[in-house]
Amino acid sequence: MIELIRAKIEGVIATIILNNPEKLNALPLRSWKKLGETIFLLSQNQVLRCIVLRGAGNKAFAAGADISEFKEKRSNSKQAIAYGKQVAVTLDQLIMCPIPIVAMISGVCTGGGLEIACCCDIRISSQSGRFGVPIKNIGHAFAPSEMQPVLSLLGPGIILELLLEGQIWDAEQALKRGLVNRIVAEEKLEAEVYATANRIADGSPLAARMTKRVLRMLVAGKPFTQKELEESYKPCDSLDYQEGLRAFLAKEKPVFKGS
Repeated sequence: MIELIRAKIEGVIATIILNNPEKLNALPLRSWKKLGETIFLLSQNQVLRCIVLRGAGNKAFAAGADISEFKEKRSNSKQAIAYGKQVAVTLDQLIMCPIPIVAMISGVCTGGGLEIACCCDIRISSQSGRFGVPIKNIGHAFAPSEMQPVLSLLGPGIILELLLEGQIWDAEQALKRGLVNRIVAEEKLEAEVYATANRIADGSPLAARMTKRVLRMLVAGKPFTQKELEESYKPCDSLDYQEGLRAFLAKEKPVFKGS
């Protein structure tokens, strides 16, 4: 059986590959489950400083869920609820991952693929990127847990345009609407993504993880408790902070060890 979700670690950077190129990297239910499990395991790794999430090949990041199995596994509301619970768990693992995630997008990025990309922290697309959620074409509405990350990124007006019209945007349209952070030529995509990952990895991982944690809380609109506020300053007690100050004053490049 083909390994539909592949992961590898090189130094402090991990790469996850959505590996179903014959179906534009569409995800059957077992892939959703495996992706969630993979992100959870990588989240426990205190050495990692960045994760790159990409599709196999250059024709697609991911075309979403594998609709060919819907008659068997998502043919009615009861099955859809069970299916949706697994998707929700996986998306939550992506959102809650303490390690910065960079999405490397080439070609098709639709439906569940777009949901996954929206859960990442930075999205870099080649000029071939194509984005949309044409779920109206199968007579289904966006489930709440699947709509939320897209809504958080795009806002209600743009997401309604995306869903109700079912359009597929090119990379320039996606950039204009804030769906991707930048566009590069296809032949430069991988280099740009890993250059970005290395810039992230050069920083203090303690600071990066706290940045993600604080941002999640701010976006949720939940008031900080005194304890949470104090914890947001914890990186100032770290050796990384001392190294950062030393290097800044000495006009040197800091070497952060994550402690």
